[in-house]
Order: sequence, then C-alpha cells, then structure tokens
Amino acid sequence: MTGCCHTGAVRTQHTRPSPLFLALLAVTIGGGVLTILESEFAYTAGVVILVLGGWAVSLCLHEFGHAIVAYRGGDREVAWKGYLTLDIRRYTDPLLSIVLPLIFLLIGGIPLPGGAVWINHHALRSKRVESWVSLAGPLSNLVLGVLLILSVQLFMPGELTPLSAGLSFLAFLQIFAFLLNILPIPGLDGWGAIQPYLSYKTQVFGHKAAQWAPLILFAVLIGLPGVGSEFANLVLSIFEAVGGSRLASAVGRNTFMFWL
Repeated sequence: MTGCCHTGAVRTQHTRPSPLFLALLAVTIGGGVLTILESEFAYTAGVVILVLGGWAVSLCLHEFGHAIVAYRGGDREVAWKGYLTLDIRRYTDPLLSIVLPLIFLLIGGIPLPGGAVWINHHALRSKRVESWVSLAGPLSNLVLGVLLILSVQLFMPGELTPLSAGLSFLAFLQIFAFLLNILPIPGLDGWGAIQPYLSYKTQVFGHKAAQWAPLILFAVLIGLPGVGSEFANLVLSIFEAVGGSRLASAVGRNTFMFWL
C-alpha cells in the first residue's frame, strides 16, 4: 500500500504543471491586462509581454505535445525526465533552445523553433507512433493559433484594440511556426514525421544535416529577397482562411516591434 501511494506521488510529481510554467502563464495574462490601459507606454509594453510570454508558453506546449504522444506511445522515460510538467527548463539548453528563439522573435519577428525533447524511439510501438510524436508539436501550434483567433472573434468581434492586435499577432506566429516546422527538412518536425519510412542512408544523412539545415533555411528566409515575404504571404493566407485578421496581426506586429 505504501509502495502504491509512493508510486502515485512520483507520477504526480512528474506530471503536475511546474510553477515556472504557471508563472509564464500569469506573466502572459498580465501583459494582456496591460494592453487594456489607455497609456501608450502601458499597452505597448503589454503587447510585448503578451507576445513574448505567449510564445514561451507555446514552446512549452509544443514540446509537451511531443512528450505526451511519446508517453502514450510507449516511451515512459519522458515522465521522469520532467517533459510532462511543462517546465521550460526541461526542454534542452535554456539559452540555445529558449532564449535565442525569443531574441530572434524580438528583433526579427520570426518564430524560430526552440526546445527539444529527447525521445527513446526504440520504446515507441510503431513507425506511425514515431510520426505522430513529431507532428504533435506543430499541431499544438496550429490548435493554439486557431484558439487565439476564435477568442478574438468571440470576445472582440470587429474590434481593433491593442489586445486583439496582440492576440492576432501571437496567433499568426503560431500558424507561422506550424508551417515552418512541418517542412520536410532535417532538424524540423516535418522531417521527423517521414524519417521512420526513409532508408537507413537517408536517415543517417538527415541526422548529420539536422545540425545545419535549419540554419540554412532561416538564412534563406531572411537573406534572399522575396523568399521570406512569399512564405509570410502563405502563412497569412492560411491565417486568414481560419478566421484571422491580417490588419489586426499587422498592427500587433508593429506594436510589438515598436522600435522599427
């Protein structure tokens, strides 16, 4: 009986949302509250906090998506690694995986993939499960983006306020992250989804290319004229198709990047 209770306590410890995640959520909500104040400084700061905090929360949800599907698919190690607690510190190196993407978002408005969970693929039940583990992360971005759009439509229909603009830009970033991550490029989740079905040589190549392929992709998106804008237009088309407002997103982006 004692052993049973101890096991339950350990399980709860490894699955209960971490205080840090709850703090990030509270900061994000606080940013939203600031946006409703009449002071320009307050609502600008509110949009910045809302978007940065919301993006950090979405990183946690993205990695949690990978982890929970892996857990249900046979990899029990993700629980004791803390991946199910939504603790942002658990998702690899905080500087390279969390801080760096946030800086890129702050200075360029591009949502770089951040964080990663280490999955024991040998423990997963099938290739199909492996694919769903990879897809779960980007799908969490898509779901969050749609929920944000719905919240704007339901609670602020037709309104263009700092809050609706900030939420719309955050939703746009989620759709952007979804499309970016499902590209079948080594190092991204889209590659992880097809990797189980590739030849051994191709998988080895993908493993080696994963170190530099995403960097080349980002350099192309940022550096080659027209490429980044065309990708952004594709994102905007899908964003609008699911109900997002292009105008509100643009206002949110301009408010977020107030120094430009």
